[in-house]
Amino acid sequence: MEQPIQLSFDEMWEKIIACDQTYDGLFYTAVKTTKIYCRPSCRSRKPKKINVEFYSNIQQVEAAGYRACKRCQPEIEHSPHTQLIKHVIALLVNQYRRRLTLQDMAEHVGISPFYLERLFKQETAETPRMYLEKIRIDKAAYLLKHTAYTNLEICYEVGFQSLSNFYKVFRRLKNCSPTEYRQKEKLAL
Repeated sequence: MEQPIQLSFDEMWEKIIACDQTYDGLFYTAVKTTKIYCRPSCRSRKPKKINVEFYSNIQQVEAAGYRACKRCQPEIEHSPHTQLIKHVIALLVNQYRRRLTLQDMAEHVGISPFYLERLFKQETAETPRMYLEKIRIDKAAYLLKHTAYTNLEICYEVGFQSLSNFYKVFRRLKNCSPTEYRQKEKLAL
């Protein structure tokens, strides 16, 4: 049985603001004022944050009295490989601290590593490694913003094996160093 995805409210909110289609099917956004639920990638106008609830599956959201969005049609499965990719994404999100190889991910879903990489890239436009790096950097950014951990502590907390790789990936994805990011966030508050 698939584990529910472990994201905070704020992390899920960021995914719907970014219209991140790779989280489609992993959680659903329900708007209290309209009683409609959507995929994270829905392009409809974004609701106010206070009017949003998140659910991990369609049964839960429909039991709560919400109806499907007519624009994004969250109740319809769009690709035969979507479920397989959702399992891999859930593994990456829930186990991002672990040292996961392509072989580990492929064994998790029961296909060859090369086929998994091809399908994953087809569905998400990224390799599993790139996707895992994004998750780790998003978690690191959250920790930089909300904790007093050092960059080294955050590096190991989010699963990087070396500080230099952490800095390199952070700079590539956020266009600044972790220290610069923390300073920008302090100024924004």
